[in-house]
Amino acid sequence: MADVTKIYVPRDMAALAMGADDVAAKIETVAEKSGAAIEIVRNGSRGLLWLEPMVEVETGEGRIAYGPVAASDVESLFASDFLKGGAHKLRLGKPEEIPWLAKQQRLTFARCGIIDPFSLDDYRAYGGMAGLDKALTLDAPGIVDEVKASGLRGRGGAGFPAWIKWDTVRKAEADRKYVVCNADEGDSGTFADRMLMEGDPFTLIEGMTIAGLATGATKGYIYLRSEYPQAFEALNRALVVARRRGVLGASVMNSGKPFDIEVRLGAGAYICGEETSLLESLEGKRGVVRAKPPIPALKGLFGKPTLVNNVMSFAAIPWILSHGGKAYADYGMGRSLGTLPIQLAGNVKRGGLIELAFGISLREVIEEFGGGTWSGRPVRAAQVGGPLGAYFPDKLFDTPLDYEAFAAKKGLLGHGGIVVFDDTVDLAKQARFAFEFCAAESCGKCTPCRIGATRGVETMDRVISGVQPEKNLGLVRDLCEIMTDGSLCAMGGLTPVPVMSAIDNFPEDFNTRARPSVAIAAE
Repeated sequence: MADVTKIYVPRDMAALAMGADDVAAKIETVAEKSGAAIEIVRNGSRGLLWLEPMVEVETGEGRIAYGPVAASDVESLFASDFLKGGAHKLRLGKPEEIPWLAKQQRLTFARCGIIDPFSLDDYRAYGGMAGLDKALTLDAPGIVDEVKASGLRGRGGAGFPAWIKWDTVRKAEADRKYVVCNADEGDSGTFADRMLMEGDPFTLIEGMTIAGLATGATKGYIYLRSEYPQAFEALNRALVVARRRGVLGASVMNSGKPFDIEVRLGAGAYICGEETSLLESLEGKRGVVRAKPPIPALKGLFGKPTLVNNVMSFAAIPWILSHGGKAYADYGMGRSLGTLPIQLAGNVKRGGLIELAFGISLREVIEEFGGGTWSGRPVRAAQVGGPLGAYFPDKLFDTPLDYEAFAAKKGLLGHGGIVVFDDTVDLAKQARFAFEFCAAESCGKCTPCRIGATRGVETMDRVISGVQPEKNLGLVRDLCEIMTDGSLCAMGGLTPVPVMSAIDNFPEDFNTRARPSVAIAAE
């Protein structure tokens, strides 16, 4: 029997959008016609999104990548003997030697794009389950101690020390506790959660299971946004495998400790990325912010102690347990320890997932990894941290990606998303968009957010129209101060960040609209 050649074709949503299914089907057809013995593995993406679909072939010298591959390229690839890594204009060589990938420090994403997402054996072969194996040798305080030693801070945006939440839930007295994963990845320009759930779902399952052991929770929920159908399917397929292999269930890995996970779909509200709104939605109610206290760690889902963390926070846990908290803390700078999965998007030549230790500058990410703008025009601004993040001009691009360094420049890292803009961007319109976004997505519970965002849109319209711009900009500043101080959650409280950064860092986009002769009273 002829040797079977493995061919990896990503099933990641970005690759599917670029025709990966057609490529896989064409490979099967051509292989059958030529009598070639192949096996197609639908892996995740390695994150080099401008090269998707990036097809990899297992050869005697290792995997050889080709990309971006279209279905129309497949016959010429076979003709070029690509099953043996033959030369072709799309040949990229060994993927791990592509500079964009070789320069990264992949801990959380070490397996994504490499393994079969639904093969637990594949997962174990690349170091998976070592964290859970280690956790099962420790008691609950011992697991929390490793998380504390790692310096891990919540990757969802707030940067709160993860171990404090874990320890609070662990110490809480209750007949039942929960672990909830916030997978409602709604920030513009972010896709790290989706990539991991589609390409390496066992990492999330392992991280949540370790959290269950640490806190005493027996049930976990993944709250997933409905716009991620591939991730929903991938998680459920992986959960079936995990239960069948004894990772989940009445006795995790024959430990006698129960833990299981369910996936629940959200309905598409941005506010449900806020943890208390998420819990309301998970309970079957409308997604509305809860007042704190009590905090969810003491009174969360169904009134029980609940650990709520983001996908990237849970996904960091297996590496931390298997290598030790201190090893994780050796990466990074200051109080920002470990690695940050950066998502580079917008008007940029080479967008994708970049995992690096905290401390790299924004400029290095945009210029060295991104290669400048897709349009070829100069970079003018970058928004970091999603739609509630600050717009940074070139003079701030040397700021290191670090929670404190960004806060000192009135910015925030958020979920690690970076959206690049060229010199055609209008920052006054972007400031208006921030208010508009908040008005559309506010849950409506508190007045500063509900009313403030709407008044913000109206006032920015006057500024853009040149109606007493200085006076109306003064009103915008007052409004931002009220929203910051008076909003119940980060939705209203952080909307002023993009608005004020646009005004302060790009005043020319507001001043050029000054038309003092137009005498309409500002409200």
